[in-house]
Amino acid sequence: MTPRSSFAELLALPGVEEDLELRSRFGFLAFHGGNLEAGTDVVAAQAAETAGASCYAVRQPPDLRWHIPSARVCRTASPALDAFLAHVEVAVAVHGYGRAGRWTTLLLGGANRRLAGHVAGHLRTALPGYEVVDDLAAIPAALRGLHPANPVNVPTGGGAQLELPPRVRGCGPFWEGHPSRREARLCPDAEALVAGLAAAARAWTSAESGRPRV
Repeated sequence: MTPRSSFAELLALPGVEEDLELRSRFGFLAFHGGNLEAGTDVVAAQAAETAGASCYAVRQPPDLRWHIPSARVCRTASPALDAFLAHVEVAVAVHGYGRAGRWTTLLLGGANRRLAGHVAGHLRTALPGYEVVDDLAAIPAALRGLHPANPVNVPTGGGAQLELPPRVRGCGPFWEGHPSRREARLCPDAEALVAGLAAAARAWTSAESGRPRV
């Protein structure tokens, strides 16, 4: 990838797939999915389906690993992304990261801090063996997801950026030999993650439905 590579160029490459499902006004995003940040697209899609939420995902094929920074993932390059952002009121973007000493740490950034705290609460319940951090000061600056051009911050209500370490996505040596690897399905921790995200989406939608529009 060169510095000039764009989201439009990525989408035009052979094997790159976009998925769009428009359901409720709560949305999940995973635009670094497939072979780049493995498992993020699957987690987002399954959480959205379980909660009746909307979803937009990009999947890169096994022979490709292009990382387009979030602030350069532009809705003008994708009618599907544009439709998603026009439809939802809030969103959770699902990303993957890996840093030494943080193999069981989930990070919740993004501009909508109330949503980040809401999601964090549900994930702490769903994943008691993991640390869920929603204090921006404790999140590395590069992973805070605060840029206004980041798609998760574009909906009218903004959004929360969820960074997942490899273990909760079923990646890395921790799950070596586990049946989920052989059967190409979610590991138990990823299943719990999906359940927690879906519960957060349902609870947020239910709570917001009673709020007056201003």
